[in-house]
Amino acid sequence: MAIKANLVIDQGTDYSTVIYVTDENGDIVVLTGYTGAAQMRKHYTSVAQTAFIVDIAPLSGTVTLTMNAATTNAISSGRYVYDCELRTSANVVSRLLEGIVTVTPQVTR
Repeated sequence: MAIKANLVIDQGTDYSTVIYVTDENGDIVVLTGYTGAAQMRKHYTSVAQTAFIVDIAPLSGTVTLTMNAATTNAISSGRYVYDCELRTSANVVSRLLEGIVTVTPQVTR
């Protein structure tokens, strides 16, 4: 089951968040061989999407989601849905994280 986490992204700025992947005992999960994908959309059924860059540090068990300022600048302010999925080398997909993204409007241009 995915972790529920809401994100806030400031329009026109660089964004980054780190997820620490642990097991039920709190031990780090080694993510060797994993790949990741994460997207946000206005609604679950929306065709248009904005992708996060997903960086996995296998030995530290961290997944980092990022967007650069040019990408966040192109997103209209408002509420969106997102998720982050991990895929094993055996092609097994699991959802790590999901929730709402609030993009706050930029004033300084």
